[in-house]
Amino acid sequence: MSRNDRSSGSRGDRAGGRAKSGRQGGKERNKSHARGNAPVNRNEKDPKRSMSRGNAPVKKKQAGSELMRLNKYVANAGICSRRDADIYIAAGNVTVNGKVVTEMGYKVQLNDEVKFDGRRINPEKPEYVLLNKPKGFYVTGSLEKKNRTVMDLIANASKSKLDPVGKLDTQATGLLLFTNDGAMAKKLANPTNGIRQIYHLELDKELAYDDLQKIKTGVNLEDGTVKVTDISYVENKPKREVGLEIRSTKNHIVQRLFKSLNYEIVKLDRVVYGGLTKKDLPRGHWRVLSKQEIINLGNM
Repeated sequence: MSRNDRSSGSRGDRAGGRAKSGRQGGKERNKSHARGNAPVNRNEKDPKRSMSRGNAPVKKKQAGSELMRLNKYVANAGICSRRDADIYIAAGNVTVNGKVVTEMGYKVQLNDEVKFDGRRINPEKPEYVLLNKPKGFYVTGSLEKKNRTVMDLIANASKSKLDPVGKLDTQATGLLLFTNDGAMAKKLANPTNGIRQIYHLELDKELAYDDLQKIKTGVNLEDGTVKVTDISYVENKPKREVGLEIRSTKNHIVQRLFKSLNYEIVKLDRVVYGGLTKKDLPRGHWRVLSKQEIINLGNM
């Protein structure tokens, strides 16, 4: 008997002489159920379910009602491994809704207030996404006005809710960081810390040398003196194009700085944020930060 004869006899005979599997050909081809394609009969009752639940209607889960082991919650927050989390829990370092929990295997809801050493933690793994923002996208937009927002651009970047760190004007372009790490976002956006930012500007007219020197020295605004790290004309470009390095995170600080000297900004592009650059990141695209980049941001 040939191989083909043996094959048809072992499988085809069981199907009543006809090859019914979708993988084996034949005139009558049905869907294979090998990968979970079996049809579900929603009218057919599961006897086990009927006995265990008494046919009671299943309640929909409320947001945040999912249960998670406390050690996993702590580990997901980036504090330590699950094994070490058990040690910290037993030592009383973790509280749930204001109460110390030392029980092994204790489960919490995702909307519970869990603190480690007095600091509230997030059960989601910290994620960091860098976007090269195009012109015309709002950092915060109005749904009623159907504004395009930067959130549309990073919609597929993560399953977690990511928020932008700081702001960029709608007509501005360049680097914008997103994260679900609240502690990191607060640190980077804190005006007293000051994170290094470099902008490429194009003004409505040439920047006078005297005004360039004024900016280097410091310009007084209504909320204090604006001090820049450096400012210079862009090499081989008209003098209306300048590069500006600044650490202030105050709202609209660059625009207000130049407006006080009677200049309007035609183009504003943030080309450096912290140690992050636009290298290999086209306009409108995003990428996930590397482990080293995250460490560098945390050390700033």
